[in-house]
Amino acid sequence: MAITISLLALLATFYQLYLQRVHNEKSLKPLVQIDLLDRDKLIFVHIQNNGVGPLIIDKLTFFINDKSYGNIEDCLALDPKSYQHLSITEAVKKVILPGTYLEVFSIRFAEQDTCEEIDNVRQQLSVLKLKLEGRDIYNNRIIAKRYLHWFIRHHIC
Repeated sequence: MAITISLLALLATFYQLYLQRVHNEKSLKPLVQIDLLDRDKLIFVHIQNNGVGPLIIDKLTFFINDKSYGNIEDCLALDPKSYQHLSITEAVKKVILPGTYLEVFSIRFAEQDTCEEIDNVRQQLSVLKLKLEGRDIYNNRIIAKRYLHWFIRHHIC
């Protein structure tokens, strides 16, 4: 009888450990959002982590007409020094902590920049699709995609 009770207690303990692990995986999950902004001569693409666990980004891929690129500067006909951008490779991975963001692309136009220059950047961004491949701390895969055609929803200038 004592052996049976001990075995049941051991099984209950292992089951409780399993439930605790499942709970931790669900409660430390990152929630990914790809944010776009086009206001006050500022255009950006951010990856926001709205969850409570960190997000480990393994790969960012940009698509133009189903052709993939690893860097945004390969997709744009702009001087790479004129905007902020980010590259993620096998050697360089990024972690987004809860409540923070990662800037993928950002450009702030000067007062003397014309509407045509701003519209050119909007037009080039609008044909892109961004795909994020990452994982949480428990190695659960996370994939987020967003088309950037939002940038030409209307002409502001």
